[in-house]
Amino acid sequence: MAKKTKGNKALVTLKCSVCGTRNYYRFKNRQKKYKLDSNKFCPKCRKHTEHKESK
Repeated sequence: MAKKTKGNKALVTLKCSVCGTRNYYRFKNRQKKYKLDSNKFCPKCRKHTEHKESK
C-alpha cells in the first residue's frame, strides 16, 4: 500500500471542473484550510481547464 502522508503533508486529488475526472495528485499542508485549484491539462477534455481539490 502506498504511503499517503509525508510528515505534515497529505495527498490530495485534483478533479477537472468540466468533466469531473481525477487527473492529478499533489501534496498539501494539513494545517491549511483552503482548497487547491489550478489550471491543468485535462486529457479527456483535451484542453486546459480548472482543476479543484476533491476527496
